[in-house]
Amino acid sequence: MADPTVLIEIHDGVATVRINRPDKLNALNTSVRTGLREAFERIAADPTIGAVIMTGAGEKAFVAGADIEELSRLDEGSGRRFADEGQALYNRIESLDRPVIAAVNGYALGGGCELALACHIRIASSSAKFGQPEVNLGTIPGYGGTQRLTRLVGKGKALEMILTGEAVDAQEAHRIGLANAVVPPADLMATAERMARTIMTKGPRAVAHALRAVQDADERHLSGGLEAEAALFGQCCGTDDFREGTAAFLQKRKPQFRNA
Repeated sequence: MADPTVLIEIHDGVATVRINRPDKLNALNTSVRTGLREAFERIAADPTIGAVIMTGAGEKAFVAGADIEELSRLDEGSGRRFADEGQALYNRIESLDRPVIAAVNGYALGGGCELALACHIRIASSSAKFGQPEVNLGTIPGYGGTQRLTRLVGKGKALEMILTGEAVDAQEAHRIGLANAVVPPADLMATAERMARTIMTKGPRAVAHALRAVQDADERHLSGGLEAEAALFGQCCGTDDFREGTAAFLQKRKPQFRNA
């Protein structure tokens, strides 16, 4: 029997959710998305859990992006549904009334960067890299990246990352406000747990209300932006350039985009 693609471990009130596809750099596929949804449904229903740590299995990747084989099969309609479903999952994580801390242990690219963005706090290993490389596939971020990254690091830096598709290292992520802290790889999980337990010493209702209040500051315009992003992502998935970009990735060659 295959190992589950999402593992959850609860210890003294802290739930660690670990994406478990290290051989695929923890790439998001249907199984991972289902596992994340089920994990956060379980967490939301368990009042004994006071904080969550999100991370990836292995040393190379938090989540290196979407499963490109799955992604390559999308067209405009299925692309829109793909984005809507992913946004709903990430909204569920962000709206949790307890802190979710991303322990970013390596590559956080594409949907992986968007997953880190949906967490409330990001602690990065010194080996971590963050990026939104979707333009290399002929599409755009579809799980909230155009919205949350812009809100976190500002329009100019978000556009630079999204339009060039280039990743930033952990120190640059910290400088621009994408990462809250950078620590040696060996200290990553302990640092995340220390922060989780510090927050858990505070008033639970105050923590929940603080999370809600800060979320409200973004949500007043976030829903419209997410809707537009999903529609545009779907449109990209209906183009020849998207099919060329995903095929080139899978064939390990440089894409030849034709604006079609």
